[in-house]
Amino acid sequence: MRVLTCLTAALLGVAMASAQPLAARAEDDQAWQACISTRTAPDDKVAACSAVIDGKRETGGRLAAAYCFRGHGLTEKRQLDDALSDLNESIRLDPASACALTNRGRVYAFKRDLDRAIADYDEAIRIDPGFALAYNNRGDAWMNKGDLDRAIADFSAAIKSNPTLAIAYGNRGYAWHRKRDMARAVADYTMEIKLRPGVLAYINRGNAYRDSEQLDRAAADYGEVIKLAPTDARGWRNRGMIRLFQDDVKGGVADYDKALQYDPADAYSWNNRGQAKMRLGDKAGAIADFRKALEISPGLRTASESLQRLGAAQ
Repeated sequence: MRVLTCLTAALLGVAMASAQPLAARAEDDQAWQACISTRTAPDDKVAACSAVIDGKRETGGRLAAAYCFRGHGLTEKRQLDDALSDLNESIRLDPASACALTNRGRVYAFKRDLDRAIADYDEAIRIDPGFALAYNNRGDAWMNKGDLDRAIADFSAAIKSNPTLAIAYGNRGYAWHRKRDMARAVADYTMEIKLRPGVLAYINRGNAYRDSEQLDRAAADYGEVIKLAPTDARGWRNRGMIRLFQDDVKGGVADYDKALQYDPADAYSWNNRGQAKMRLGDKAGAIADFRKALEISPGLRTASESLQRLGAAQ
């Protein structure tokens, strides 16, 4: 579901050589700081780290760090082969870097090579048994392999190592949700929201409330999504569905109006709004919506059957 990158000051322990001319040191330091900063945009990070590497003044741990951070920037740009090359070089220079191993595992996970990802996370954890990010990321890999029990064990280990790691609660909540344990899912999503409220956390908790038939709470969480990200269609269409479940048909149509304003390519929103319009007696509006749904997704059976019931051609 979600894997974290590793950007840590632990990589950065070697001082710059004092024998460099002052101007050269200042220029090098500027590139270095941009390379290692967590706030540097990926394009700028790649450029800065390239300047550090191409300057050929760094060796050992600092050179390994420059490759690791450039690998991170390339990963964020989804240039995965180049990122893998950099992270391989970082690990060659510093084989004991749990951070670089975790970042390489993340690249393998993006490439869907989950066994190699797990092997890198295993080695990172062997080097640093308290490394919460490695546990979280390995848990994500196990979840993607369908082993929910191992995933939950790893997310729990991540939380034990770092009780404030919000993403690990969210990931464990998602695993509990997949196991249909809604109470534990809600508890973990609630902790994630307490630590770091965000759109995905509210959507996931809303889904857990929906699937446990706590519809008012689900609607409230989707309402929080709308407050946080009013142009994100997910909040509108999820709340629209709840409103239809609760027989608030006009409210459902209003929410789907907004959802389609922000994501007009979602066939299910067209279909669901069509269902609502049909319930309101708006035959022409329903037919138009079902036809639009089928234009986007020709195999959408509910839209096709609804048109047949209305006596309309597709």
